Amino acid sequence: MNDFTNKNVVVVGGSRGIGLETVRRLVEAGAAVTVWSRTRSGELEELGVQHEPYDAGQPFAEQSVTVPELLDGLVYCPGSITLASFKQLKPEQFRADYEINVVGAAETIKGCLKPLAAAGGSVVLFSTVASSLGMGFHASIAAAKSGVLGLMISLAAELAPQKVRVNAVSPSLTDTELAARLLGDDKKKERSAERHPLKRVGEVGDIASAVVYLLSDDASWVTGQNLRVDGGMSAVATG
Repeated sequence: MNDFTNKNVVVVGGSRGIGLETVRRLVEAGAAVTVWSRTRSGELEELGVQHEPYDAGQPFAEQSVTVPELLDGLVYCPGSITLASFKQLKPEQFRADYEINVVGAAETIKGCLKPLAAAGGSVVLFSTVASSLGMGFHASIAAAKSGVLGLMISLAAELAPQKVRVNAVSPSLTDTELAARLLGDDKKKERSAERHPLKRVGEVGDIASAVVYLLSDDASWVTGQNLRVDGGMSAVATG
């Protein structure tokens, strides 16, 4: 297990789903974790994790959060799943997806730059398999998450002299509350599983383990990378 003893990590949107599982694993590894999110879950209380209210849709300057002097890791989890035909999508839906996924991430990173640089920290963002594999009804979210990859690789270059690493994880459909309407029953799960070369949908642990790796010292020579954790969907042809 990776050792995060004496390391400070902030997980934005860590109250549920992939973020919560990431928090759980970091706590088990010895990290001092703070969650910034709109709501505090009972699981966070059980883990003894510090929570501070945070709205990723608002400018960082308007947030009332405490940023550690040394920040070893920053994980930005807020996102969206907007699936609709291109004809149905309205400009405000494109803007909303871009705001939460790209602008929110940029604002958060900018607000944490000084402590990240002081610690030589690691930033992990989230994209999607739909940024590398054409998928119908994904125009808005794929566009926004492709923007996340552009932000990631640009910041990886700009922040490398400060020893700050910036990477991304791109999952396929994962069994979370956010994806509940897409995986709401066994038949939906079976159909989704069949679309993946490994014949199952993602679990939160699949994604959280990749995040923890990118935050860890084991990944100290990894930056500017998009780790595709998608059951082989973006790279493996079957049938």
